[in-house]
Amino acid sequence: MATPSKITVYHIPVCPFCQRLEILLELKGRRHEVEFVVVDITKPRDTSLLEKTRGTTALPVLETADGKIIKESMVIMQYLEDLFSEPAVAQRDPYRRAIENMLAKLEGDFCTQGYVYVMNQDPARRTALEDKMLKQYAKLNDFLLEHSPSGTYLFEEFGWAETVFTPFFMRFWFLEYYEDFELPDEEGFARVRQWRDACLAHPKAQQTSKEEIVKLYYDYAKGAGNGALLPGRTKSSFVFEPDWRTRPWPPKNKYAHSATDLELGL
Repeated sequence: MATPSKITVYHIPVCPFCQRLEILLELKGRRHEVEFVVVDITKPRDTSLLEKTRGTTALPVLETADGKIIKESMVIMQYLEDLFSEPAVAQRDPYRRAIENMLAKLEGDFCTQGYVYVMNQDPARRTALEDKMLKQYAKLNDFLLEHSPSGTYLFEEFGWAETVFTPFFMRFWFLEYYEDFELPDEEGFARVRQWRDACLAHPKAQQTSKEEIVKLYYDYAKGAGNGALLPGRTKSSFVFEPDWRTRPWPPKNKYAHSATDLELGL
């Protein structure tokens, strides 16, 4: 794997951490200046890529045009923000930048809770996990009410915090599908619902769809992540072929039935 002639991002299709970078570049109008190289997570990593990353497998990974490696999506986001400084996505005012960074810090627990929820295999835990997920949304709601009670986004436009959270709002479509999770139509979630829905609808954040996420993340819903194979299966739901568009929708009741390769169109 030779050194690239321009910035290269090694990424996993439909990965939320990778989508962040695509959204950021779209907001800047610089998507065409970065080459995205797809990595198949259902296969062992290419040796030459592992040499570049010094053995780590987490993606995305950015390689500069002169062969330097940068890891971690938030670090890569900041690198791209600094490199392509105009138009700015992050706030320039120090106080406003601090506010959006505080909101972005809430993403870690939010993300973790969503994935713990979808990967759960014990029906008896569903109510407790739903409550924990709602607490995460309530925390975001409170933050937005404090810092942006009357706006749509955190600030005037879709920006840094929205770029951080939108991929997870999209991934949590798998909670709607496999867990029947919905935000209650209550005042305590009204502000975060407005924010979430505006993020989901933004034209620069349409790299994936609910159908793609639900189909590819079926194995996550059965407790197997990152391309791992489930018992009795020969293909991961993350394989590139057959294309997800040609596959049937997976069975919704993940607790009552484990779909075969054939049922999943694999």
